[in-house]
Amino acid sequence: MADGRTISRRTAFGVLGCVSGAGTLTAQAGDPPPDQPRQLESDSADTGSLYPGIERLAQRGGFSASFLGDRWRSVEEYRSEGLKIMHRALGYNPPIVDPRPEVVSRVDLGEVVREKILFSTTPEFRVPAYVHVPKNRRGRLPAIVDLHSHGGMFIFGKEKVIDFGVNHPAMVEYQKENYAGRPTATEFARRGYVVITIDAFPFGERRLMMDNDLQYGWERSKYTLKDVRALNAKCREKESAIVKSLTYAGVTWPGVVAWDDVRTVDYLVTRPEVDPARIGCCGVSMGGWRSLMLSGLDDRISAGCVAGFMSTVRPMIRRHMETHSFVHFIPGLHEYLDLPDVVALRAPKPLMVLQCKLDGLFPLDGMEAAVRKISAVYAKAGAPDAFVGKFYDVPHRFDVPMQEDAFAWFDKHLKPS
Repeated sequence: MADGRTISRRTAFGVLGCVSGAGTLTAQAGDPPPDQPRQLESDSADTGSLYPGIERLAQRGGFSASFLGDRWRSVEEYRSEGLKIMHRALGYNPPIVDPRPEVVSRVDLGEVVREKILFSTTPEFRVPAYVHVPKNRRGRLPAIVDLHSHGGMFIFGKEKVIDFGVNHPAMVEYQKENYAGRPTATEFARRGYVVITIDAFPFGERRLMMDNDLQYGWERSKYTLKDVRALNAKCREKESAIVKSLTYAGVTWPGVVAWDDVRTVDYLVTRPEVDPARIGCCGVSMGGWRSLMLSGLDDRISAGCVAGFMSTVRPMIRRHMETHSFVHFIPGLHEYLDLPDVVALRAPKPLMVLQCKLDGLFPLDGMEAAVRKISAVYAKAGAPDAFVGKFYDVPHRFDVPMQEDAFAWFDKHLKPS
């Protein structure tokens, strides 16, 4: 050859065979077969060339435990079996423990008293929380479990839904973007609700810290915005390590989060200010996912509100995987139950779902299908009016009009007329 290289006789014959054989390669003994090309879709999915096979696997499942199937004779039977499925899938069912609450601080804010507390959710975890209690109350009050969001913000958790008067600059930005500058726990308390919000695992005071992060210290009020961004990036990078470690520990991340929220209700019903028959839960984004789970899992939730987190899962597979945290994925669940099926385990108890039409985290057709499915479940359960699904022409957030609708709805269901 011109460049001084030579080719073997067998290779030469292979090339000639390709040229003379109408574009096909004549295989020789010992030659590996050629790779088989595949057609990539022009609007590539999150999983690229793997998507068609994954989609075919998804089509095999039919959410066999959905209440809309013909196997259930009653909503009670559906709930009983659905809870068994959820417990197995979440892979985490810690023993019930005495909360052993400890009041760390108490601040009189005028109309409301804010307590910072620690309480036990399992033998392993002491969980930090804030409880807001309205003053000048008469009798026991309705209560809200306010479930904070994710938003890539690990450094703060429970603080996301609270107005401290003087807030960390990172929270000023976060609350403006996600809550229209009006954090919900503070607003619920002003409206006469006892409100509890905890740090979900691993957010806020439960966040991950590495040895080389100790240069920043543990006191978050001293962090600069640059510090917060650097530490958040570290935490985001460690999501997969958290999932793998919990898996080897025999549990799941969504299981830990969901059951801490259930155990929060365990603590809440011990409070003398709280009417245990009038407890609601609410959240947006990951907080919406947490509200979805808590509403479906815990019968003590009298009224559940899910904001900015509801879709059927099948339409999400194409291109809405990378927009979500590992915490939202429960192995083995979706052979049996769709996300609307999970929250509908609470039927016929009141449920509100608030959707953002411009939400880039979910496909619009999936959000619309979810509302239709929940509506159908509630109709079959004989309580069509107990479900409210609303759409807003906004991106992913829990803005003031959405909040006002939620507050009015909670007042209707949790406050005496």
